[in-house]
Amino acid sequence: MAKYFGTDGFRGEANKTLTVDHAFKVGRFLGWYYSQNTEKCKIVIGKDTRRSSYMFEYALAAGITASGADAYLLHVTTTPSVAFVTKTDGFDCGIMISASHNPYYDNGIKVMNGKGEKLDDETIARIEEYIDGDPDSIPLAAGADIGRTVDYSAGRNRYIGFLISLATRSFKNMKVALDCSNGSASAIAKSVFEALGAETHVINNTPDGTNINNGCGSTHPEGLCRFVVEEGCDIGFAYDGDADRCFAVDENGRLINGDLILYICGKYLKNKGQLEKNTVVTTIMSNIGLYKAFDKEGILYEKTAVGDKYVYENMAQNGYKLGGEESGHIIFGKYASTGDGILTSLMIMEVVLEAKMSLSKLAEPVTVFPQLLRNIRVTDKNETMNDADVQEAVKKAETELGDNGRILVRGSGTEPVVRVMVEAQTDKLCEDYVISVLEVIKRKGYALER
Repeated sequence: MAKYFGTDGFRGEANKTLTVDHAFKVGRFLGWYYSQNTEKCKIVIGKDTRRSSYMFEYALAAGITASGADAYLLHVTTTPSVAFVTKTDGFDCGIMISASHNPYYDNGIKVMNGKGEKLDDETIARIEEYIDGDPDSIPLAAGADIGRTVDYSAGRNRYIGFLISLATRSFKNMKVALDCSNGSASAIAKSVFEALGAETHVINNTPDGTNINNGCGSTHPEGLCRFVVEEGCDIGFAYDGDADRCFAVDENGRLINGDLILYICGKYLKNKGQLEKNTVVTTIMSNIGLYKAFDKEGILYEKTAVGDKYVYENMAQNGYKLGGEESGHIIFGKYASTGDGILTSLMIMEVVLEAKMSLSKLAEPVTVFPQLLRNIRVTDKNETMNDADVQEAVKKAETELGDNGRILVRGSGTEPVVRVMVEAQTDKLCEDYVISVLEVIKRKGYALER
């Protein structure tokens, strides 16, 4: 397992677990690494609205230019826009500074290759080796070889144009609400929807460096749900801090999560003969109700580990074009290599307008099973999950739930925590089976909290 980088980059609390020194070293390594096979390496950088994003932007740019590469700054923009610009404008590498849906005091460094894809494990291992190693193992550029920093806000504008070009019909007469989470979408989403003719109402689009994701956006969509009903909107969309996630809200104020979005878009593409290999890629956290709805429609599906990185890898390896997570990372492989919240909202608008149906009607066939997730802090994640009595309790629950539910027990990737999740036909069944496993974990002495 990587020391610094997880499934979504190097993330931590700014100036504590993720420092400017880390950022400088990452930039210095990337500038040197990608300069090996090109005359002049170009790396593009985007950032979200956190106060610390400016600090990390300058540190990364300093490291890149110190190694002789050029740093191009997109300024405040979305993660998918960095992926788009990296691929289409011939950059060797792309970097997004963001901690996605985390609080403002956290931040992260997401690195992409020249195709706009998340970096491979081998290169990540080399970055980490350099961070902990001798800083002078990579030479500093001198004289005319020192890199330069270039304003590249035009790249963000080109991405906006790309999004607008994807719409197949006008949004005129549609009243749309957008929750920009005081994050990256604040710089892009309103322009796109207004250009397409929608009556656009925006909330949480006044970032101040500390209010990103604060009681708003896809992690707190309840405000948007109320706003849609109060303002009589036809539809609403909520993004996270770096706008690679999207939740929708129907005209009744009901939340339409990633699973429901996958169903709506998957069925639409299948009916148009555009669902590649008749398959949608999901993760193991998708609701059993989604799979039952797919079965009724004759749509096949894959299940990956949690993380849009794994969803995309499965899609790329098998030629699938639609995949995503319940959390709102939706990947439309025809257009993007990463989850894209604004793109997702445009695709949903296309379905609503072509079908001439409300979002609530489109989501109606999916019966979402009640779900309960409990976390328990333990002495050792692997020892807990491999315990014979714990496994027996899990198997017993699996047998009794049968085809009408499921249980999932997995360890956290970042904490000494075991997560126990149950889906069943009633809330009481969910609670009963979760408790049955937690009690065994406690009885065997693994729990740190009683």
